[in-house]
Amino acid sequence: MAALTVAAFVTLLVDVAGGSREPVVLVPGAIFLVLATLGYEWVTRQARRRLSYAYIIGLFLCGFAVFVVSEASVGSTLMLVVLVIQATLTVPLAAVVVLVVLLPLFHAGMDLSEGVREGLGLFAAAVFAAVLTKLLMREQQARQALARAQREVERLAASEERNRIARDIHDGLGHSLTVVQMQIKAARAVLSQPAKADEMLGKAQDQAEEALREVRRSVGALRSPVPLPEALKRLTDETTIVGRARPLAAEAEESLFRAAQEGLTNVHKHAHATRAELFLDFSDPDCVRLEVRDNGTGVAGGDTGGFGLLGLRERAARLGGRLTLESAPGAGATLRMEVPG
Repeated sequence: MAALTVAAFVTLLVDVAGGSREPVVLVPGAIFLVLATLGYEWVTRQARRRLSYAYIIGLFLCGFAVFVVSEASVGSTLMLVVLVIQATLTVPLAAVVVLVVLLPLFHAGMDLSEGVREGLGLFAAAVFAAVLTKLLMREQQARQALARAQREVERLAASEERNRIARDIHDGLGHSLTVVQMQIKAARAVLSQPAKADEMLGKAQDQAEEALREVRRSVGALRSPVPLPEALKRLTDETTIVGRARPLAAEAEESLFRAAQEGLTNVHKHAHATRAELFLDFSDPDCVRLEVRDNGTGVAGGDTGGFGLLGLRERAARLGGRLTLESAPGAGATLRMEVPG
């Protein structure tokens, strides 16, 4: 718009220099130039409706003066096109329609046939400028909406990634550190028996190394190539595989493994159990079921609201599966996750 406004004013200067227009036309022309460039930026920053109307009326009067004094010169026509563009950008569509209808009336003093011809030409140019500007505005709005949507998607993806990392830390590193803590406590309790204390500390060291591997795994977002049945057997020797093992989606295997880790961690921390078992059941062709069973004290109310179980439920729900915890005081507990696969 600024370039078009400057071009219109330069056209007036050329006409005045060539003697075809009176120098007085430069006065309203210069006012129009300042308003349409510096004034437009200021008005759009204010974002006030009344000020926008006053601004467009001011441009309209300057444009009319230039048009009359220059006797419908090319420069004045260009300024009127700038007027229509800026009106489309700053005031409601109804006001733009009124403006476009009024512009052809500037030719009312001409010969009838010439006035009609010139008026229709100006009307067509004004309509074209308004429609093109409106289309460009809609395209810009669509781009902005798309950018906002992309930012929202990125925000949600970042949030999901944070949740995933939190689950991985709790389910993996939390499990390992709990076992390390228990082994160290056991070792301290048998310090009078060096051989047994050394055995406990050795297990703690092994578990600490496993925790370090888990951290590296989470940071690198890498999935272990170890098959799920073998990975479960590394957690505990009390692992039973039912049915014929088959490949599962990476996220399904990850969720089942995390459920086993969380279940065993809860047994060690809360159940006071003497036995904990893992059951991985492939017998159903449509889903895979993992159960963590213990003979501990059970859970009053049959459920807990800890972060670990919440994370497991989120994993199961995302896969279209479910997580349940069956328990009764004094009768042990069974943590069960079922996922499609």
